[in-house]
Amino acid sequence: MTTTTQNPVRVAALYKFARLDGYETLRAPLAAFCCGRGIKGTLLLAHEGINGTVAGSEEAIAALLGHLEAIEGLAGLEVKYSSAAEMPFHRMKVRLKREIVTMGVEDIDPAASAGTYVAPADWNALISDADTLVIDTRNAYEVSLGTFKGAVDPGTTSFREFPAWVEQHREDLEGRKVAMFCTGGIRCEKATAYVKSLGLKNVFHLKGGILKYLEEVPAEESFWQGECFVFDERVSVSHGLAEGEAELCRACRHPLTVEDRLSPKYVLGVSCPHCFETRSDTDRERYAERHRQVELAQARGGKRHIGS
Repeated sequence: MTTTTQNPVRVAALYKFARLDGYETLRAPLAAFCCGRGIKGTLLLAHEGINGTVAGSEEAIAALLGHLEAIEGLAGLEVKYSSAAEMPFHRMKVRLKREIVTMGVEDIDPAASAGTYVAPADWNALISDADTLVIDTRNAYEVSLGTFKGAVDPGTTSFREFPAWVEQHREDLEGRKVAMFCTGGIRCEKATAYVKSLGLKNVFHLKGGILKYLEEVPAEESFWQGECFVFDERVSVSHGLAEGEAELCRACRHPLTVEDRLSPKYVLGVSCPHCFETRSDTDRERYAERHRQVELAQARGGKRHIGS
């Protein structure tokens, strides 16, 4: 993390499935708009819509959201706000993609055929129903930090693997309520559209995702266990969207719990229990030198070792 700001940084996780004809023309103007206001993060643009997480001052983020809402098709963005003590991103990136969340299945249209939204306030009742199969649509490394009580973990390493998992377990889904969730709502929205395309009817997903649930549902009423992984330098958040205790292994980028960091296989910047057996001593020597260079750069002026 870098220089502490006087006011907390505003973080906005946003997405919208919508037909964006000519989305390529939005890239340069959006990048200029964000960079001119000190906003950092990533925005993905595709024919199916927009997805991303950005951070900046409250005024800058408000201006960006107003700008996006004025673009044809993007009114009614799904947005989750949180804060960070310091800027959680290194730079601003606006990228053109085939999909705003990559599943790799053609002709899936969440804007027209997603499952039924379930508000955070109603989520506990749905997943408490014995007839409901609760599925975490995130990847295994994210699930390792926390998930909902009783949720099924497909054990995927990327969202592209999710359709194959569904096909393998389709009999388990037949005739039941299927409730899916993800970090901010985008993956489970696309996942429900895919499951419905297979002919399943009772398909639901958590509106606003885990982030909205943690924001709105009091900790004492929560069915969430652990912390929620986020794709920025905060690493994780907990109830009330407070920054969590997780850290990243700088060797393999796997999120680490407090217990992980107590392991003898954990060495700051070098190794962790998740990568120790798959990396060589030569790898660890390289990581150790990289970590030493990072510390030297920080000692010289507190700047990030990589460019900003």
